[in-house]
Amino acid sequence: MHTDTERCVRAVQSKESRFDGVFFTAVRTTRIYCRPSCPAVPPKPENMEFHPSAASCQRAGYRACKRCRPDTSPGSPEWNVRADAVARAVRLIQDGVVDREGVPGLARRLGWSTRQIERQLLAELGAGPLALARAQRAQTARLLIETTPMPFGEIAFAAGFSSIRTFNDTVREVFALTPGELRARAARRSPAGPAATPGVISLRLPFRTPLEPSNLFGHLAATAVPGVEEWRDGAYRRTLSLPYGHGIVALAPRDGHIACRLSLTDPRDLTQAISRCRRLLDLDADPVAVDERLRSDPLLAPIVDQAPGRRVPGTVDPAEFAVRAVLGQQVSTAAARTHAARLVTAHGVPVDDPEGGLTHLFPGPEALAALDPETLALPRSRRTTLLTLVRALADGSLPLGPADDREEARARLLALPGFGPWTTEIIAMRALGDPDAFLPGDLGVRRAAEGLGLPGTPAALTARAAHWRPWRAYAVQYLWATDDHPINLLPA
Repeated sequence: MHTDTERCVRAVQSKESRFDGVFFTAVRTTRIYCRPSCPAVPPKPENMEFHPSAASCQRAGYRACKRCRPDTSPGSPEWNVRADAVARAVRLIQDGVVDREGVPGLARRLGWSTRQIERQLLAELGAGPLALARAQRAQTARLLIETTPMPFGEIAFAAGFSSIRTFNDTVREVFALTPGELRARAARRSPAGPAATPGVISLRLPFRTPLEPSNLFGHLAATAVPGVEEWRDGAYRRTLSLPYGHGIVALAPRDGHIACRLSLTDPRDLTQAISRCRRLLDLDADPVAVDERLRSDPLLAPIVDQAPGRRVPGTVDPAEFAVRAVLGQQVSTAAARTHAARLVTAHGVPVDDPEGGLTHLFPGPEALAALDPETLALPRSRRTTLLTLVRALADGSLPLGPADDREEARARLLALPGFGPWTTEIIAMRALGDPDAFLPGDLGVRRAAEGLGLPGTPAALTARAAHWRPWRAYAVQYLWATDDHPINLLPA
């Protein structure tokens, strides 16, 4: 996109928010960079240059606009759609891998050399892994400065900086303000000042409009595992297992953003917590592109027009979702919740939740790999499926992370006993984030397809759905939404 100068100029002049995060506009005369939708008067085309990332702008010597705050724009949808190594690298950097493991750790996860990673990211994003991680650290620091009363020294290390001096220099360079000036500006915008509750961070998660919250939050609330998830006071709340500790997040739909309230035992987990929440709610999607493609099918168009902007509910933990997918095989939503709740009570780590009713972290594969199969109230074949899955997850032979190859993961899942196309595709859809995952054999999908006049058999529906690619996972959400199941209703 950023190489198509004419299209970028048109987007800037029309202030199209759809392209926020897809490319960035750098202004040569002012040395600042902006979102395409910046409310300021657009610069002359000859003074614009376009970059694929905020890190690329910063690397070229531009600072972030104080008015449109381009560093806080939604992420580019390209990196969730693509499955190649560059996209996987970007997803890992968003998860904070470079901060925790360095570029060598990133290289090990991808099976590349550090030189290959540097070259490929520079070619596509205009910045290498260190510059991308630095830009992310700057944004994390800004959030902590503006939303918490934490001392700047603690913020520096929580955001991933190696020293307070580097933190100060980076903030001044990226935002043209000192940390103290950033906090003072935030206090003027919100007279009540930053949140006073220790360890609690309140922020807004941006997204591209439109966003239809009914199936998104309805699905999360209807399938919530007691003790791990709940719907309370208009927000979806859940516990999070994070690299440095644990957390509790509350997410609520608002006009133009998602309200996010994070309680963390260690602020160093902020970057990954935000990344997981964005994946959970599919906030980096491009709903205009998705709906345009699906609307081109005349039989899908009416349900797309009825509630545009549906997202695909994701997960904060791919391994957790894989376990829950097995527990949900051939049983009702209520029964799947009951099975999962028993595992949580028996094997989950207890947590305190002063603000609600959450009690445990969902048990990880290592905790479940040693469980006694006789304690599971499941058919014997399902016990075998579950135990085989958790052992494969625990020993690393079944990686399901943001950097893992989706097709390879599908093949490994199908090789496990008890895994068929439905279970494999629902994991690909929600745990691996594949926007083209498809469930032609799902009863709800087939019933909805027949009601709309679409083919009812899996083979014929798959053939018809070829036109919907690469957005078939979104088509599934629209088809499911034709039913009045609780997953499609925003909780009261």
